[in-house]
Amino acid sequence: MTMPLWNPAEILAATGARPVGQPGPATGVSIDTRTLLPGDLFFAIKGDVHDGHDFVRQALAKGAAAAVVAEDRLGEFAKAGPLLAVPDVLEALHRLGIAARRRSQAKAIAVTGSVGKTGTKEALRLALQRLGRTHAAVASYNNHWGVPLTLARLPQDAAYGIFEIGMNHPGEIEPLTRMVRPHVAIITTVEPVHIEFFRSILGIADAKGEIFYGLEPGGVAILNRDNPYFERVKAHALASAAGRILTFGEHEGADVRAERIVLRPDLSIVEARVLGEPLVYRVGSPGRHVALNSLSVLAAVKAVGGDVALAALALGDVTPPPGRGERTVLQVAGGTFLLIDEAFNANPASMRAALANLGLTEPGPRGRRIAVLGDMLELGADGPALHRALAEAVENAGADLVFAAGPLMAHLIEALPPERRGGYAETAAELEETVLRSVRAGDVVMVKGSKGILVSRIVKALKERYGEAAGRAAKA
Repeated sequence: MTMPLWNPAEILAATGARPVGQPGPATGVSIDTRTLLPGDLFFAIKGDVHDGHDFVRQALAKGAAAAVVAEDRLGEFAKAGPLLAVPDVLEALHRLGIAARRRSQAKAIAVTGSVGKTGTKEALRLALQRLGRTHAAVASYNNHWGVPLTLARLPQDAAYGIFEIGMNHPGEIEPLTRMVRPHVAIITTVEPVHIEFFRSILGIADAKGEIFYGLEPGGVAILNRDNPYFERVKAHALASAAGRILTFGEHEGADVRAERIVLRPDLSIVEARVLGEPLVYRVGSPGRHVALNSLSVLAAVKAVGGDVALAALALGDVTPPPGRGERTVLQVAGGTFLLIDEAFNANPASMRAALANLGLTEPGPRGRRIAVLGDMLELGADGPALHRALAEAVENAGADLVFAAGPLMAHLIEALPPERRGGYAETAAELEETVLRSVRAGDVVMVKGSKGILVSRIVKALKERYGEAAGRAAKA
């Protein structure tokens, strides 16, 4: 019989909750009834859009072990099922996460960075799974509720725990990394993301550097040696409890160094040296930035005493998920076209990387390279110039047509020669039909933009109108 993740006594001790009814053992932890499984402990947290208290009865009807609710809402759920009343539901989730970390013997690895957090987290999952039971978030759960939720789900017998930590403002990472207490902390890179909330990019470097302040004494800080702000984040590592700093990149002084990267449309081959030892391996997802971040994965494996060669072998299984480079072959009159879904989010660095990957991908006969781009948000006063500057990346990628949505993308369209302007609209909804009518056999269509501009709806519309070609799923 499988042991529960949490028994009732452990839940009560960790959260300080007052039980109403008889809670059962919890086999999981949930904040979303859409994915809740029987036996999950449901936390009715209040989010930006929904209040979990509106779904308590649904959670209990689906077989939740109990629902954690606010004391002042308790009267709404008479006879609904077992309840755990607390003053603050989110704080109770935090306390359960802290208790999970306290009882765990897992090696904890925390990842942050302006670009590449989720991809690095997933690569770490694949690499460490070869070495022992590994736990990581199922999605980009990197904020004030996502990190404690991932912690609360940490199995007691896990050998490794991987935690993605993000931020939009200064001071957001430090409390989360102190909750995780990582043995290893990685900063993938520092770029002008969420720059409107900072005085300068140096403020972003400082905010990312907060991740080292939760390091366990003697822990390892892993830094991108190629990044212009390396010395800035290194200063934060030196001011922490880190016992060692490892660096990665193409810089000749990097501890884990790429000597050669062979870029292909669907993968990369890396010739590296890991603390002086030569290693050649394949990364199953395309892009120079992905290949470089794979070096940080090997550095982390080395830091926890794992088998680096075995971990490198696992990197060949890396595949880009939906929204982050997923490739799908779709049917259209006269043949097929390739859709590259990069629509999860966007910033100047990730936009340039996505365009570079588009440039590596050869269209079919009479096909074209098409970029469907939405605004990059939270760039402040530099937004218009940063969008206009993408014209060079479009040119370098050999993009034949650019379709753009959003007020900021108007600056890019103005900077492009007329023959490259496929279409422009204020919103993704207004651009959608233009894109759908324009694709043809042989095309490669890459879609990318910030979440708020909703270019993901164009990806969905393309998939719905042009079904996936039977037996032609694209290799990622």
